[in-house]
Amino acid sequence: MKMHAKDFVQMKGIKPIAMLTAYTTPVARAIEEAGIPIILIGDTVGMVEMGFDSTRQVTMEHMEYHVGAVRRGAKKTHLIGDLPYQADRDPETALANAKRLLAAGADSIKLEGPKTEVITYLVENGISVVGHTGLTPQTAKSFKKVGATSSEATRIASEAEAIQDAGAFMVVLEHIPYSLGRVITKSLRVPTIGIGAGADCDGQVLVINDALGLGDYWPPFSKQYAHTSRTIIKVAQQFSSEVESEEFPNNIMQFTGSENS
Repeated sequence: MKMHAKDFVQMKGIKPIAMLTAYTTPVARAIEEAGIPIILIGDTVGMVEMGFDSTRQVTMEHMEYHVGAVRRGAKKTHLIGDLPYQADRDPETALANAKRLLAAGADSIKLEGPKTEVITYLVENGISVVGHTGLTPQTAKSFKKVGATSSEATRIASEAEAIQDAGAFMVVLEHIPYSLGRVITKSLRVPTIGIGAGADCDGQVLVINDALGLGDYWPPFSKQYAHTSRTIIKVAQQFSSEVESEEFPNNIMQFTGSENS
């Protein structure tokens, strides 16, 4: 059964929340079958799938496409649609774009930064919102850890509280000191989801490409549970060898006992 915003709030302090990203139908289908309760269709798709240098090049059309693809694969899972850069520049624009992602299949909407006026407006219009502070890739100048100084830590903690008070049901904390993740998690009433923010967060999220080892570079706070890029290389090399030796497609016809004309 699909979980809703209030269900995740009730999990705080009771059961850690596992979240993965997804961008395609077959991956989403597998994640749902694995029992992951919540999938983020993040604008990170621009960097890990589309070859962009940053998430700022991702458009609403891109996000609608991927939200729709994930929904077709994960029909019973709570989906978070990410508003891309400048799609939430003011409350009215954010509402219009949020409705587009909901229409594509999202259940809730994520946006970056302490945009409290936008968050409040979306919530007042019946939209469940996930906040995001710490490292915010849409506006960051680098991907270095943030919050190491007392002034930065105070700012991030204040932003997290403001995001909660504006109505967000969940806050993503990205690439901050673990001690700061612990402090923020204890101070908030809503669950925190860490990505490089320590084990004391109420849940953890990984980019699926990082978890699969699909690529050639991964953030220091990610974990590779497989090395899919190596498998792709091996499969491609074996396919090439079989084509050159004419083993493929003859080996298929041998097993099927038929020949396609």
